[in-house]
Amino acid sequence: MDIIYLQQVRASTVIGWYDWERVKPQVVELDLEIGLPSARACVSDKLNDTIDYDKVVTHIRTVMAEQHFLLLEALAEHIAQILLHDFGAPWAKVSVTKLGILHEVARVGVTIERGHRG
Repeated sequence: MDIIYLQQVRASTVIGWYDWERVKPQVVELDLEIGLPSARACVSDKLNDTIDYDKVVTHIRTVMAEQHFLLLEALAEHIAQILLHDFGAPWAKVSVTKLGILHEVARVGVTIERGHRG
C-alpha cells in the first residue's frame, strides 16, 4: 500500500474535558498517514489519481474550527472517518497531540488506526 503522510499539521479547535480547556481554541498537532486506494498516480503523475493532501488539510482545519470535541480520541476518530469516507482512503492512521497542556508535560496525545491496510 502506498501511503501519504503529513506531519506536524497544526490546527486550532476548542477541545477538552475540563471547562478551563474550552475557554478558547487550542492549537493541536496532527500526524496523518493516509493509505492510497491505488498506485495509479505513480504511473500517471496526475493529481486526480491520488488524494490531494492540500484538500485534506483544508477540510480538516475547517471541520476543527466548526466542531468541538471533549476528547482527543473523538477528534481522532472524526478525522479518520473523514479520510476514509470523504477522501476514499482504505486505511488511515491519525495522531492528535495537545501541546503543553499539562504542567511539565510537553505533549499529550492519542494515535488510532482505522480501515484495512493492504
